[in-house]
Amino acid sequence: MMLNRRHIRVKVMQTMYAFKGSESDDFSKDQKFLLFSIDNMYNLYLLLMALLIEVQKRAESDLQKKQKKHLATKEDKDPNRKFVNNQLLKLLKENLALKNQLEANKINNWELDGEYIDIIFKDIISSDLYKEYMKTRVSDFKEDKVFIIDVFKDIIAPNDKLYDYMEDKNLTWLDDLPTVNTTILKLLRKVKETSAENYFTPKLYRDIEDKQFAIDLFKKTLLNSTAINTEIDLKTKNWDSDRIANVDFVLLQMAICELNNFPSIPVKVTINEYLEISKEYSTPKSSIFINGILDKLVKEYEASGELKKVGRGLM
Repeated sequence: MMLNRRHIRVKVMQTMYAFKGSESDDFSKDQKFLLFSIDNMYNLYLLLMALLIEVQKRAESDLQKKQKKHLATKEDKDPNRKFVNNQLLKLLKENLALKNQLEANKINNWELDGEYIDIIFKDIISSDLYKEYMKTRVSDFKEDKVFIIDVFKDIIAPNDKLYDYMEDKNLTWLDDLPTVNTTILKLLRKVKETSAENYFTPKLYRDIEDKQFAIDLFKKTLLNSTAINTEIDLKTKNWDSDRIANVDFVLLQMAICELNNFPSIPVKVTINEYLEISKEYSTPKSSIFINGILDKLVKEYEASGELKKVGRGLM
């Protein structure tokens, strides 16, 4: 599973921010955008998995070219095939479930933009990691796996040209990149030779409830925005409204909506989640500002008995 609830909240925030949270009856296209931008995260995952497979193919064709050279050296004729035969890359290449997903989602970027495969391949073979790995000719699954994890972590993930390419292809991908990279590293670290066929095609949502949570949080925040904005105005009287960062305003709207409309989510969880998101996406002082306002509101709700929470330990 790739998405947790915090990522879902971030996606809702981005969509609300993009559509300026206007209260209209027709937010079907905004909702479409929300679900599309979440689904599209899976394409980014597939794109990076495809990159690993293509790098292996590139290594293979490189060796074949060398063997056919007119003046092939001894090394050219009998090359070290350790990288080409890397067992983890082979596992990826032969994984049918992954292959089917790549085809179904039409992930053919690297056929069209092959120069990025060359960039990554050259970075790999010129690295100390590679030189160290290629000192021997044989390896086991564990050594192959450690090598690919290091390549992904040190060469692929931080590559600037690849980053620019992602930005160019899809703006929402830049926010998804840390989550997707973490997912890939987790999968690579835990993979075994005997891992199931669907191991490399993880689910996007943990369950149907998480997808519903994304839709409900988005819709309910928009539907109640007039009432929520009034609450925020009352609590920010001493603040010049132009000085409140737009992201903070959206996060406050969502947090207030969540406190009032999601009885099974503990108050503490809601507050912590939005404070964490504000630290990452807003100004340095945002979390203090948001915390102050939510704290006041929760105290008022509790005093007036407005907070309807079900289950244990929800306050």
